[in-house]
Amino acid sequence: MSGCISKLLQQPLFYPNYQMIIEKNKVVGISYNLSIPDTDEDEMSVVEVVNEEDPMLFIFDMSGLPEKFEAQLAGLSIGDTFDFTIDPEEGYGDFDPEAVVDLPKSLFVMEDVEQDELLTVGNIIPMTNEEGERLQGQVIEVTNDHVIMDFNHPLAGKTMHFAGKVLSIREATASELEHGHVHGEGGVSH
Repeated sequence: MSGCISKLLQQPLFYPNYQMIIEKNKVVGISYNLSIPDTDEDEMSVVEVVNEEDPMLFIFDMSGLPEKFEAQLAGLSIGDTFDFTIDPEEGYGDFDPEAVVDLPKSLFVMEDVEQDELLTVGNIIPMTNEEGERLQGQVIEVTNDHVIMDFNHPLAGKTMHFAGKVLSIREATASELEHGHVHGEGGVSH
């Protein structure tokens, strides 16, 4: 009899009612609609739709998303829905007028890229500041000699409303944790 118990203890345990929950180091797949207030603040406009066929995948607690966003998803399971609002202070902060800068057009000379194509109003251009930090700037205005860039997050100063569903949860691989992003289908391929 002790041999049977010994073999039983060596077998992995199976919990038929176990549901994985969203927590640190889990790869999470969600679908959602993101709405922000219209200019009159009484109505909401949908500005982004992530559908079930092409979900957003991220590693929980490594996503770079606002902490409040992840806090609202913590503990949910596959099939759970969510519906919450994030104020600017808990999202991407208030709009900072000092993040709108006037740069010399000569900074934007690049090999193999036409300057007129690159410097189109609305384009997002990756740049690096004096400290070596990577920034994303949106072209706001182009003159003969200057380019006005906005380095605020596009959702800075916006109240964000998310409504969606948890589609998948799995353990992140050691490689994903090392790189800080999801690999494979829907993620980054190396």
